[in-house]
Amino acid sequence: NYQSVPQWWFIAVLVISFAFALYACEGFDKQLQLPWWGLILACAIALFFTLPIGVIQATTNQQMGLNVITELIIGYLYPGKPLANVAFKTYGYISMSQALYFVGDFKLGHYMKIPPRSMFIVQLVATVVASTVCFGTTWWLITSVENICNVDLLPVGSPWTCPGDEVFYNASIIWGVIGPGRMFTKEGIYPGMNWFFLIGLLAPVPFWYLSKKFPEKKWLKQIHVPLIFSAVSAMPQAKAVHYWSWAIVGVVFNYYIFRRFKTWWARHNYILSAALDAGTAIMGVLIFFAFQNNDISLPDWWGLENSDHCPLAHCPLAKGVVVEGCPVF
Repeated sequence: NYQSVPQWWFIAVLVISFAFALYACEGFDKQLQLPWWGLILACAIALFFTLPIGVIQATTNQQMGLNVITELIIGYLYPGKPLANVAFKTYGYISMSQALYFVGDFKLGHYMKIPPRSMFIVQLVATVVASTVCFGTTWWLITSVENICNVDLLPVGSPWTCPGDEVFYNASIIWGVIGPGRMFTKEGIYPGMNWFFLIGLLAPVPFWYLSKKFPEKKWLKQIHVPLIFSAVSAMPQAKAVHYWSWAIVGVVFNYYIFRRFKTWWARHNYILSAALDAGTAIMGVLIFFAFQNNDISLPDWWGLENSDHCPLAHCPLAKGVVVEGCPVF
């Protein structure tokens, strides 16, 4: 019996957001480097892919990333512009991702019988507050933490290594400054990488064929190659221990409890997922203000080191490159 959210609310937010985005790109002496047509193209990509990727996420709980697709497109169309590349990725990929998170929160609110209009207002206010706080916190950390994000100058076990930001920055250099035209074409050094587009297209076919050929083998239908490839997208900024914890929680709650205690799973599993996310965020804030902000170091143990525990992991593999402490191939 709750009143639904009027469609014009969504349209108004879209128009206002697009106007601000256009001003951010065309104003401020065009420091973002992204022209107006790039913004429109990015928004069109986000609009086109929201529905199909939303269907995949609703079915599998895995969201396919558009980051590489958007970087590839703008890298070809507008090479040599790193800020334009990351801005295009933000408007073309992050906007789609946030839209699906928004819909997911509405779904959770539907389960908890929260009025849709209240959910919309809370989400809108929370977005404004969260973005403002995140921007302010980021600015404060950059200006107050010495050598932040500089792994070479930070002490061992420092929390300020910025793995996610490092990936974002590296992407701007690879796809923006260098550009895919000078890397993945015949004029570059990695043209063979283009074969993986074909491999990715054909990879699901063998398991689909085998599942049709041997229908009695039920486990063949459980092998989903796109989901396997999609899960690896978190690898650059995650360590192996993170995958083990994700796997354990996923198997326990979505296999064992789902099969044995389905009523409990249907009632509490989504709320548990939200609680784990909220608990992680709260503990991150508490640990920072209680320990790290007071220069109190955490216990020195194997898992504290923010690396893959291999001294040769950062060594170059290209022939003839000489780096101190690394083998030369």
